This record gives sequence, C-alpha cells and structure tokens, in this order.
Amino acid sequence: MTIRRRIALAAGSALAALLAACSTPATRVVLLPQADGRPSAVVVRAQGGEQTLDKPYQRATAPVGATGAPVVDAADPAQVRKDNATLFDLMPPGPQRYTVYFDAGGTVLTEASQRTVQEMLAAAAARPGADIVVTGHTDTVGTGAQNDQLSRRRAEELRQLLIQRGFPGQRIEAAGRGERDLAVPTADEVDEPRNRRVTIEVR
Repeated sequence: MTIRRRIALAAGSALAALLAACSTPATRVVLLPQADGRPSAVVVRAQGGEQTLDKPYQRATAPVGATGAPVVDAADPAQVRKDNATLFDLMPPGPQRYTVYFDAGGTVLTEASQRTVQEMLAAAAARPGADIVVTGHTDTVGTGAQNDQLSRRRAEELRQLLIQRGFPGQRIEAAGRGERDLAVPTADEVDEPRNRRVTIEVR
C-alpha cells in the first residue's frame, strides 16, 4: 500500500508542495534560506497548534489526524535538495541588482552608469516577463524636501530612459527615497557622489 506525504518547501513567503512515499502521512514544511541572506520566517499551523520556523532548513512535521503543535527539527540541506531536485530546478532566478550614479544636483547619468543601464536592459530582456523597480537616492546637500523631489525625478528619468529603449513601461516601478538609506553615511550638506544614485532591481 502506498501512502503519500506532502512536503512544503518555504522560501520567504513562497510555498511549493510535492508528494513522496512515507510510512506515516504527514505535512512537512522546510524553511529555505533567502538567496540574499536576509532572515525570513513562516508559521506552520495544525489542528492542535502552530510553530514558527525562522532558521534556514528548520522543518515542521504535522502528522495527519494527530493533535498538538507540529514537531520542529532540522532538515539536512543536501538531502532536501537531493529529494526535491525537480522543485529546485523549477525555482525562478533571484533578482539582479544594479546601481547607477548621477552628476551633482541633477538627473544626468555618469558615463560609466550609461553602460550599466545597457547591461541591465540586456539582463531584463533575457528574463521572460521581467519587471524592474528603480529607486532614486541623493546625497545630503539640500533640504530633505528638495532631495525627495530630486530622487523621484532621478527614478522617473531612468524609467523614461528604459521605456525609450524598448522596455514596457507598465513593468517598471519608480520611487524616490531622498537622502534616506545613504550608501555612504555622511553628515548633512556633504557632497558624496556614491549617494547620488538609483538602485535598479530586475526580477
């Protein structure tokens, strides 16, 4: 007699299920690490309670029909990948990130950054259905309100540039963060070229 179990692999909030042979029917959830190393967690609920997985490769097991909270232990990473090779092969690639820089006080890209835009567009074109998030940033020269406006202009200018070069506008999101999230922390009114940037995420 063949009995099936369900294994759910969780990467951040994404869950994927598959079936395998087991002596006891159960639901199992394994938390996978984020590609960029950021922490993640998932709550596993059963009839008798719940458990939170917040460390990579933690596993929660809830036998079908059993009472009580799921049982948590540690799964072997190599075995998880071996047992679920097809699922891992189907996972989409992680986002690609780029940063472009601007001349002081305006929305003109540096020469090197214009080449980065071309590389980014080629990467986006290679991903079917890709979308792009552009986020503008400034240095600390000027008021907070002025820098909010400037960062939004930089993001929108780059969005328009990508549209002009053929990327669908409905798949580009633009936002400005002003002088928040400085790449290089500085005091106020400091001209720092590395903070005058737009970050681009292709996903």
